[in-house]
Amino acid sequence: MRDIILLACGDCKRKNYSTTKNKKTQTGKFSMNKYCKFCNKYTEHKETKA
Repeated sequence: MRDIILLACGDCKRKNYSTTKNKKTQTGKFSMNKYCKFCNKYTEHKETKA
């Protein structure tokens, strides 16, 4: 039941990363701090639509 989700940068809004998420246990939006090669810094990346 794991679905593939895309993570987009909070600053430049580019989709940089993909990961999986169990939608039964995590019902809200997924976010984490990741490195954005376009912004050249660590920013918060949030779940987006595929």
